[in-house]
Amino acid sequence: MVWLIRVHHNLSLRIVFIAFFAGLFILGLVGTALAQTQAPHVLVLKVDGVINPVKERLIQRAIQKAEDDEATLLVIELDTPGGLLDSTRKIVESMLATNVPTVVYVSPRGARAGSAGTFITAAAHFAVMSPASNIGAATPVSGAGEDLPKTLANKATNDAAALIRSIAQERGRNADKLEETVRQAASFTATEAVALNVVDFMAEDLDDLLAQLDGQTVTTNSGTLSLDTRDIQRRRVNKTFLEHFLEFISDPNVIFILITIGGLGLVIELFNPGLYVPGVVGIISLLLAYLAIGNLPVNWAGVAFILLAVGLAVLETQVAGWGVLGVGAIVSFLVGGLILFTQFGGRSPTLPSMSVNLWLLGGVAAVLALTLLYLLRVVYQTRAGDESKDHPSLVGEFGIVTRDLAPRGIVELASDT
Repeated sequence: MVWLIRVHHNLSLRIVFIAFFAGLFILGLVGTALAQTQAPHVLVLKVDGVINPVKERLIQRAIQKAEDDEATLLVIELDTPGGLLDSTRKIVESMLATNVPTVVYVSPRGARAGSAGTFITAAAHFAVMSPASNIGAATPVSGAGEDLPKTLANKATNDAAALIRSIAQERGRNADKLEETVRQAASFTATEAVALNVVDFMAEDLDDLLAQLDGQTVTTNSGTLSLDTRDIQRRRVNKTFLEHFLEFISDPNVIFILITIGGLGLVIELFNPGLYVPGVVGIISLLLAYLAIGNLPVNWAGVAFILLAVGLAVLETQVAGWGVLGVGAIVSFLVGGLILFTQFGGRSPTLPSMSVNLWLLGGVAAVLALTLLYLLRVVYQTRAGDESKDHPSLVGEFGIVTRDLAPRGIVELASDT
């Protein structure tokens, strides 16, 4: 009994010691992680492509992370042709409201801060450009082919001009020249932008950028700060898997393919109920397309034309349309693809021209036409074969009428009806 109590007592002591040291180890790891998080560092975020809700959430997440981690600086490496004005507004609002100093660095060489990118660059505490880059409207045109000057009276253009002017006044930049990027589609090289006080300075690379920022003062919503960026730690903010996926399906060409596959799958399922696979694939494709459409301005008439084309193509194989429905399907498909991203009337002055790749559109239309021709040939040959085979074989044969012929009924012939 005494031996059992002693063993139990030793075991309890061992458990206590193990728990104690395990606790110290865990606290050490947590403390190290916290120390690393709060250590002076710069967050660096790469943003390229069209500014849309996905980019909006990415930049807002980076700003929130910079605030939570108490980062010294948030650097946004920007290369964009433009984007949606609504997403641009929300990004600008987040940048103007943050307490963390922000830098928009138009890079690498040859990069641009077009249209919406001009707003984002101007909203940063420090606007910096790499050599051979440019900033401005980049002369966007509407989906109908109209030049931007024809839309200067548009309400959205005036609203955008007022927004960029207020941003310039807030950050102490050349409001007149920045307003020209909206009203006159003006663009500036990096050298011109620095000379005109559109941006602050040029930097060869990230190292040069941080070296030039070292010792500079910046006024944020929390007060005036002096930056110490010499040999500072750098941390990258990477896209999540979901953000990568949303970026992929938000491509105009991917949206076009998803709508085509989705419509084809649903129509095949409707004409051949019970197959399930085409229907499931069609629904998933259309749902993904609908999800992606929220990130780009899509012309719903284009979507309707594409779905109509798929329906006409399948209908041609089911009825004797003699090619009329097939021709209508190809024409409808081409029209739908061409106007899928066309915005008639007012459009965002910060949105670059976008459309379905003409090679992709023509290739898919050609495949659809060849497939339709092949199916029609098979269908009509089958019908002709059935008629030539069945009609002569009935001549001179005896049958039993099982339902009165008045004028149509049922006749049983050699155990067939």
